[in-house]
Amino acid sequence: MSRQSISFTEPNDEWLKSQVESKEYSSKSELVNDLIRQARKQQVEIDWIRVKLEKAEQSGFTDQSREQILAQSKTLLNG
Repeated sequence: MSRQSISFTEPNDEWLKSQVESKEYSSKSELVNDLIRQARKQQVEIDWIRVKLEKAEQSGFTDQSREQILAQSKTLLNG
């Protein structure tokens, strides 16, 4: 594992310290690594949603109402 030296603003440092003091994490490093893992996972989810939205936008738009779309979807599902 590589070592890094980073600086925190005072409020962020205090928050990190409080998390360690509350025994939620054993060290600031553990906490920062956990936050980075969460951010990376969130980015994967955001990228997935973005791809789905782009695909939907490229497929075109409709002037159907919600009720019409729902009825059409039910018809397609029920055969």
